[in-house]
Amino acid sequence: MEFQYVKVEVLLPEEYIEKVRNELNNIGVLKVGAYDNVVSYSFVKGYWRPLEEANPFNGTKGEVSSGTECKMEFRCLFGRIKEAEMLIRSIHPYEEPIINIIPILT
Repeated sequence: MEFQYVKVEVLLPEEYIEKVRNELNNIGVLKVGAYDNVVSYSFVKGYWRPLEEANPFNGTKGEVSSGTECKMEFRCLFGRIKEAEMLIRSIHPYEEPIINIIPILT
């Protein structure tokens, strides 16, 4: 099955949202009809434990950490998803960013 659009969810610190949004908009990914910069975000609570080989942005190796981060969401043409993902990874501060790509049926 082929999809025209996907929904992208990215977990990241709030202070990175504006930069990621601006750069995605600059490459034309956040355009919907006659609008650009079309993105939403919400605050979420997260947990993680950096393992010994990790280089954590936040937290201490071997200890369960928790904190508030943001879930940024936007619609993207399926044909542009690799470009969008590479751009997000180039800005994102986490060693292992969570980027969920979900097919949209309509």
